[in-house]
Amino acid sequence: MIVEGFNNKRELKTVKFETELLVVGGGLTGVCCAITAARAGVKVILIQDRPILGGNASSEVRLWSLGATSHMGNNNRWSREGGVINEILTENIYRNKEGNPVIFDMLLIDKVLNENNIILLLNTCVFSIEKYSTKKIKSVKAYNSSSETFYEVEAQFFADCSGDGIISYLAGIPYRIGAEDGNEFFEGFAPDKEVYGEVMGHSIFFYMKDTGSPVSFVKPDFALENIEEYVSKINNNEYFSINHHGCKYWWLEYGGRLDTIHDTEKIKFELWKVVYGIWNYIKNSGKYPEMQNYTLEWVGLIPGKRESRRFKGLYMLSQKDIMEQRLHYDAVAYGGWAIDLHPSDGVYASGKACNQWHSKGVYQIPYRCYLSDAVSNLMFGGRIISASHVANGSTRVMCTSALGGQVIGMTISLCLKKNLLPIDFVDETRIKDLQRELILCGNFIPNIDLDDNDNILKDAVIECSSTYKLSELKSNGSFESLRYSAALLFPIKDTLPGMSIEVEAIEDTELEIQLRKSSKRGNYTPDETLEVKKIYIKQGRQFVHFVFDRHFEKEEYVFIAFMSNDKVSLAVSDNILTGVTTVYNQVNIAVSNYGRQDPPEGIGIEAFEFWCPKRRPEAKNLAIIFDTPLSLYAVDNLKNLCYRPFNGTNAWAADSNDSTPYLAVNWNVEKKISKMIFNFDVDYDHAMETVQYGHYDDVMPQCVRDFTIIDDKGNVVKEVKNNYLSQVVIRLDSSLKTDSLRIYFHKPNENTPVCVMGIGIY
Repeated sequence: MIVEGFNNKRELKTVKFETELLVVGGGLTGVCCAITAARAGVKVILIQDRPILGGNASSEVRLWSLGATSHMGNNNRWSREGGVINEILTENIYRNKEGNPVIFDMLLIDKVLNENNIILLLNTCVFSIEKYSTKKIKSVKAYNSSSETFYEVEAQFFADCSGDGIISYLAGIPYRIGAEDGNEFFEGFAPDKEVYGEVMGHSIFFYMKDTGSPVSFVKPDFALENIEEYVSKINNNEYFSINHHGCKYWWLEYGGRLDTIHDTEKIKFELWKVVYGIWNYIKNSGKYPEMQNYTLEWVGLIPGKRESRRFKGLYMLSQKDIMEQRLHYDAVAYGGWAIDLHPSDGVYASGKACNQWHSKGVYQIPYRCYLSDAVSNLMFGGRIISASHVANGSTRVMCTSALGGQVIGMTISLCLKKNLLPIDFVDETRIKDLQRELILCGNFIPNIDLDDNDNILKDAVIECSSTYKLSELKSNGSFESLRYSAALLFPIKDTLPGMSIEVEAIEDTELEIQLRKSSKRGNYTPDETLEVKKIYIKQGRQFVHFVFDRHFEKEEYVFIAFMSNDKVSLAVSDNILTGVTTVYNQVNIAVSNYGRQDPPEGIGIEAFEFWCPKRRPEAKNLAIIFDTPLSLYAVDNLKNLCYRPFNGTNAWAADSNDSTPYLAVNWNVEKKISKMIFNFDVDYDHAMETVQYGHYDDVMPQCVRDFTIIDDKGNVVKEVKNNYLSQVVIRLDSSLKTDSLRIYFHKPNENTPVCVMGIGIY
């Protein structure tokens, strides 16, 4: 076909949409926002300016996604984020436990395309907005260069998850860039703006590959010469190693002294100079002959951003909110990554590449951080939320940001159902509706206790085939050296029973055993020592019995801590139990964990020890025998709204020897049922990094895989096979009328009993 003729006003194609919610930004925040809203029945358009979803988690950047679990290197037990981001992480483990970033791209696209209520526009960049008034947005304009198409999207509500906050910026919402003075929010960790700088830079990573035969490398002319002179960390084993690639080079950072928005391309080229300079150093300096068969497989195409605009919301989160774990009536999300600040000079800075300080536990993020009163139909999420520069050092990480995306998606769905605006949920009564909906989707909001009055399980009598009682964690016959102090962590109420543990000593010695707990209920930092036992141990194997004379009024977690002694080894167990784990006072340099945290005086950070678990398959529980079995898994736990261990196991578990574990739910009157929700344990203590790390399991060993639901007439209502997710939602094609249900479960594996975290019946 030939198109002829001259037209001095040739038009590009324009496509117009009308929708209920427009989400701008396809990183994990935007993806979780769009999926949440779509599942609640909202018509959504998701605009992403890149060819793939994921933002910093995508294969274009390849940063592992993390949040409160912090590489399992802090004291935030069972803290992995819930809801949609947990579903994505768990799905990625199942499909992609090796951590291939391209497969993660595929997973995100698959998740979004499976939602019929989402229209996805990739490679599409928003460049202008139109408003009805100063306080209400009407539409946005966007452009896709690859298809030469303009889009005009009119929406009732807008979610800015764009990273740099393009919608919020164009809408005129006040924002901040850079650090506040320390006295503005009384932040002792506020940086010295002249020396340290006040904005964090961008990073670019690289991957390498062993080809099996020698590979030469001819550097590009732009590569940085004399790398040892300009990049001092190349001589620091904590940062540089030829065994590192990908996110291990997070410290290849630059741009904090520049405009981190408008100078992004300049920053990218500087980082490319550094990356190719480092690769030239590895290949051609003569110091690493073992790298002769390696080739440079991939270099990041765009820099991963840490910081730019932060928009002024109704509340500004600050250092004290994080470190003091302040409570907020409108808490809707939480964080737990360290306050993690980087010098603005990045890779060219002398000294440490980052300064990380941890809180003693997770902290709440209030709803008011996600909206402004300047625009009525807009919310913002991700690293642009209302937080100080110091607080942003923690809230900016992807899994924490993704929780905010789900908050926005759920809020907009409720606004549409109830004819409200986002600001209406600042109300102390209405916020409970939002909190409840988030929790029912599998989210966790620490220290928020709500009821679900619509769940008819609360009206039922629940019987079970058996209940697990913790009498012992059986020894597998092997022993673990007490090179580091180790502790069994479990919840207790009432009187702590006596305990016995098998030890092996290479010579006569003394074993110190401490009873510890957290000074703050709900934390897992063992900063209070309640009692100390010192027991004489003879050379060889023997059982040690000890008793701590303690009574606990409320259920809380305790640590039975065996203090380091390299002459002693303790028996270990293969048993895996929900809400029970073994932790170690050891080091995880990746998150500035050196066994304890000792901050300088005057910066508002507490000193404390780190007690952290190991990863499977190395992770084992200490083998222990209780004089009196512990009742940790009552069936009434199924009625609460906390679907993870927190101040208790919050679970029902069947006895390990129960060959046919079941729950019988009886109402004695006919009920009409259209939906059921089952919550299972997918090990919220395991950090599910999306790339590079790789994982031992594709399904968490505690997770119930198979179960069957039967009605009062013996009919099979639903049979679920090969489940690997934390939450299974069953929607019936037609309402079921029954006065009882019986649910049969299959034991997930030999070392783990059947465990259920909560059931909703509607």
